[in-house]
Amino acid sequence: MFKSVNGCKIRYEIKVNGESGETPVLLLHGWGCDADIYTGLINDLQEHTTVITLDFPAHGKSEEPPAPWGVEDFALQLRQLLEDNHIDKVNIIAHSFGARVAVYLASKTPRMVGKVVITGGAGIKKPATQQSGKRAARYKRLSAAARFLMKVPPLKKPMKRAQEALIHKYGSKDYAALSEGMRATFVKIIAEDLTPLLKEIAAPVLLIWGSNDTETPLWMGRTMEREIPDAGLVVFEGGSHYAFIEENARFLTIVRQYFWGGQA
Repeated sequence: MFKSVNGCKIRYEIKVNGESGETPVLLLHGWGCDADIYTGLINDLQEHTTVITLDFPAHGKSEEPPAPWGVEDFALQLRQLLEDNHIDKVNIIAHSFGARVAVYLASKTPRMVGKVVITGGAGIKKPATQQSGKRAARYKRLSAAARFLMKVPPLKKPMKRAQEALIHKYGSKDYAALSEGMRATFVKIIAEDLTPLLKEIAAPVLLIWGSNDTETPLWMGRTMEREIPDAGLVVFEGGSHYAFIEENARFLTIVRQYFWGGQA
């Protein structure tokens, strides 16, 4: 299904379990992915309750947002989507970027959130190092020079190519892969540190992390465990940022126990 919500058309799906009285489960994917990443979970979860998935704006089959969006905008769109479908409360499974949206929703709209599972969650800003600071400063200097030279008509095209080369050299892979319009959204999102919101989350939160996660290192999971009032952390030894896929059966067993007490 497609629906325009807050000025942006998104793809979403609600797999209804009409016989279950359990709280629906909302699945939130990470940056650069889409709802299909949860294919291995959906059928199992639907045996217990209604399952809701969506492609975030600029992901999968959803449109780009009409302007640069921050986490709040993604969360407000999601809240509106749920309200439009008369869904009052959800349990949430969120991976990576999806955790940013889950944290915002759980802290700002607690009435809509039951239990939360966060795996490899983003939202905590990495501290700057001396090396990263020098690298960022070098990029800013070179990029500023390229933008200045673009004002000279004969140099506009070569300087635009030079600036794109700088982005691929100094920027992250996620940033470099984005359209020009989405890069402003990406910068806005990664600049946000959601750590202050963690203490405002009233919902119980289960954190599941791969010990070898290099995208959102384990120390982020431990920080969330410390800051969220009702949180527990499970570590999958040797797991990566996608530990929930690598150990799909184990992940499902834990989620079933957490949401429904292990009922078959």
